[in-house]
Amino acid sequence: MELIIPPALAPEDAAALLELYRRGTPENTLRAWERDLAYIAAWKRASFEKALDWPEREEVALRFLLDHAQDLYDAQGPARQTAEALIAAGLRRSLACPAAATLDRRIASWRAFHRMKGLTSPFETPLVAQARGRARRATARPRARKSGNPITREVLEAMLATCDHSHRGMRDRACLMLGWASGGRRRSEIVALNRDDVDDREFRDSGLLRLRLLTTKTSGPDRAPRLPLKGRAARAVMRWIAVARIAEGPLFRPVSQADRVLNRRLSADGLRELLRHRLVLAGYPHDFASPHGLRAGFLTQAALDGTPLAAAMQLSLHRSVQQAQSYYADVDIAENPAADLLG
Repeated sequence: MELIIPPALAPEDAAALLELYRRGTPENTLRAWERDLAYIAAWKRASFEKALDWPEREEVALRFLLDHAQDLYDAQGPARQTAEALIAAGLRRSLACPAAATLDRRIASWRAFHRMKGLTSPFETPLVAQARGRARRATARPRARKSGNPITREVLEAMLATCDHSHRGMRDRACLMLGWASGGRRRSEIVALNRDDVDDREFRDSGLLRLRLLTTKTSGPDRAPRLPLKGRAARAVMRWIAVARIAEGPLFRPVSQADRVLNRRLSADGLRELLRHRLVLAGYPHDFASPHGLRAGFLTQAALDGTPLAAAMQLSLHRSVQQAQSYYADVDIAENPAADLLG
């Protein structure tokens, strides 16, 4: 989706505006917009045999809401036929009703496309806005966990105990400890790290590393957070850098069957396999936790240890107190440190 540039702008100003727009929009948002635009356009073609209109008509927006506000397994008619066409195209997973968050995101993208063109979207009209509220409530479901279980300190220590002094073992130890101890990093953030994102100028004197996160879900390179990494985790990372002889480029890399460090970046899928491998070696089922378990485990352990929520959020970089609080709320109330205040 292209930004509509006012015709009165000089070419150099128009180019500068486009560049500003690209740099100011997080990559995750751009990717979501691309996926949503492909889905919405395909839905419109399958439903009306027409391309998208700008601005879109109110009845089209209403039809979109109705098509995505119910399960279609037992349905007959246009809504099911459209869903089946989208499934065949690989744009929809099943006939189940999409999650409310998915519907909200696609509508938000559709509205953003209208704003880029300087147009009012049909989702602003009273009828469609009311229908959207009803659809959100109709599709509400319990919040699904991104990881089967949190990787708490106990689980992490069991996984670390399986890491030997091979290249693979030292990489896995550094990767797991960094991902957990720096605030519960997302796997995209872990695999995106480069050697120059690890500032070790204070390591010799104080054992402190500072991590620069150029890739996060909520900030761009111009506002890259710098997070502390201390103690065992910092030492594990520096040991990995030394034995793998990483002077530049990706911090975490694949390791061959012959235990040779390869000269490319560890992928997000590679990190998932790393985690599953260590879980099995530690005696857990391979699906006990997903990579998000590092994030969930950090916050769960912070709650168990009585760490103030605000302090934990400084490292986890959660912007939503409600979302971060949910990990604290999951802790058994009997384990709440406040229950032991009297001793």
